[in-house]
Amino acid sequence: MKKFIILLGIIVGTLSSCSNYIEEESLSNVPADGTYKTAAGFQLLINTNYAWLKSIYGGNPWLFEAGTDMYAEGRTPEPAGLSQYTLLIPSSDNVADLYRPCYQLIQSVNKAIYYSSVTEQTANLNMLLGEARFLRAQAYFLLVQTYGGVPIVSENITTPVLSFTRNSAEEVYTQIISDLDFALANVGTAAYSTSGKVNKRAVNDLLAKVYLTRGYETFGKADDFSKAAAYADAAIAGQTLAIAFDQLFKPGNDLNAETIFSVQYDKASTSTSPTTLGNNQFYYFSSYLGGAETGAPLRSYNLCPTDYALGLYEKGDARWNATFMTEIVEGPETTNGVTKTVLYYPYYRSSNPASLKVRHFYEPKWFTPADKTAWMTANASRLASTFVYHPWGEYSAAHTLIKNLDCYTIPVKKFDDPDPTTPSSTGPVSTRDIIVARLGETYLVAAEAYLKAGNPGTGLERLNEVRRRAGVANATLAQFNIDYILDERGRELLGEYKRWFDLKRTGTLVARASAHNYKIKEANFVGVDGKLKILRPIPQSALDLNQNKDFPQNPGY
Repeated sequence: MKKFIILLGIIVGTLSSCSNYIEEESLSNVPADGTYKTAAGFQLLINTNYAWLKSIYGGNPWLFEAGTDMYAEGRTPEPAGLSQYTLLIPSSDNVADLYRPCYQLIQSVNKAIYYSSVTEQTANLNMLLGEARFLRAQAYFLLVQTYGGVPIVSENITTPVLSFTRNSAEEVYTQIISDLDFALANVGTAAYSTSGKVNKRAVNDLLAKVYLTRGYETFGKADDFSKAAAYADAAIAGQTLAIAFDQLFKPGNDLNAETIFSVQYDKASTSTSPTTLGNNQFYYFSSYLGGAETGAPLRSYNLCPTDYALGLYEKGDARWNATFMTEIVEGPETTNGVTKTVLYYPYYRSSNPASLKVRHFYEPKWFTPADKTAWMTANASRLASTFVYHPWGEYSAAHTLIKNLDCYTIPVKKFDDPDPTTPSSTGPVSTRDIIVARLGETYLVAAEAYLKAGNPGTGLERLNEVRRRAGVANATLAQFNIDYILDERGRELLGEYKRWFDLKRTGTLVARASAHNYKIKEANFVGVDGKLKILRPIPQSALDLNQNKDFPQNPGY
C-alpha cells in the first residue's frame, strides 16, 4: 500500500504558499495550470523548488547547531529543549522548524514531477527534473537525520489529506538514493559558480554524505562506506584546495570555485520586504556587540563558541583569524553628512585600515606572557581609549556566567555581511548566500568514509589536504580516528550548520555535548521511557493534525 499521506496543515500551507509564489512571478496572469504547461512556466516551477531552501536554511539554526559540543548559550537564552535536552518534548519551541519547510519543498517538487508529464516537452526537461529530485533528496535527508523515519510523499496532493503513515528510516534512505541516482544521470555539468544550478558534482557530494550516514545505521549496507568514499572522490574530481581560507567566506565571494551548493540570495530578491526576506546566519555565533548607537551588526549572544570549539586551533592555523574577529576595531564613518565612530564594520569598509583603533582583542590559546607583552607593545598606538584585552579562557560561552558584558564572547566573522539591506536596529537580515556544500567538507567526508571502509591511509591523505591549506602540520596515522575527524570538522566548518548532524551520525552526541557544553549533562538525554533522546521528536503539531493515531513517536519522548 502506498504511504503518500501527510498532515492537513502542511498540505494547506504548502499549496497556498507555492501557488502565491508562482502567481507573483507570472507575468501573464494566466492560471497556474496553464502556466506550468509551458516551458517558461515549468522553469518557474523549478525555480520555486530552489526558493523553498530559504525557508529551510534561512531562519533560526537551532536544529543544526544547538545542543552540541561547539556552541552553548551565552547571555541570551536558546530554546531550552533543543539546547539542553531535559525539556525536549514534541511541543518544544522550534522542534518543527525543519519538518514543515522540508515538506513544503517536497510538495513543490512533487508538483514539478506531476507537471513534467503534461508540460511542453523540451530537451532539458529531464535535467530540470534531476535538479528537482536532488532538492527533494536534500529535504528528505534533513528529515531522516533529524526525526528518523517520516512519511514518504511522492504524489502531487491537491486536496487536503487527514491521515498519514510513518515510513521507516531505511525506506526513506532508499527514496533519497533513488532520487539522487536519477539526478546524477540527468543534471548538467556546468560549473556551479557560473550556473548556480545543481550539477553532477553536487549530486556526487550529497550521495557521499547519504551513504556515509546510512553506513552508521543498523540497516546500513556493507559497501555504504566504500560507496561514500567513491562518490566523495567523484565530487572532488582531483581539485585541490587552492583558495586561501580567508577568501572562501570573503563577502562577495560566496560563489567561488570551491562552492558546491548553496542557498542563494541577492538584494533584488529581498527588496519587497528587506527586514524579513534575507537570512539570519550572520546573526548568531557571537556576543551582543552593542546597540544601534555603535553601528555594529546586531548579534544574538547565543550559540556562542564553547571553550572546546575555541581550543581546537593551534598556532599557525589560518582558520583562526579567518573564522573569528580576533580584533574588533572602530573608526569614523560618514552617513548623510554626519560622522561618528562606528564599531566592527570599519574592518571591511575603511579606506585607511592603519588609522583604525582596536576596541577589543581576543588572545589565542598559544599566547605566552611574552607574546602578550609583544602584542601590546607593537599595537600601543592602535589601542582605543576603551580598549579591552580578553585573555585566553575568558571569552567563551561559559564565561558569560562570570561576565556577560557586550563583546565578551568572540565574534564569528565568516558570515559577516558588511552591506546589509537594513540598519542593525531593524533586525538580523543578510543577503549573503548560505553555503550548504563546499570542497573542504567533501575532503573530510572522503576522509571519514575511507577510514570507516578500512582504508585509513587514503582517508588520512584526504584529511591532510584540508590541513595543508590551513597551514598546519599533517596529522599522523596514529592520530587518525573519528574523534580527530570531528575535531578537524570543527576547525574547518565552524558555524556552517553541520555540527548536530555530525555528532548524531557518528554516535558521539551524548558524550561530546555533555563533555563540552556547560549546559548539558549525560542525564539530560534520558527520556521518559529510559531511552536516549538522540533523534528530535516528531512535532506535536504534526501528530495533532493526523487522524491516524497509530503513528509511533521517537524513543525518549
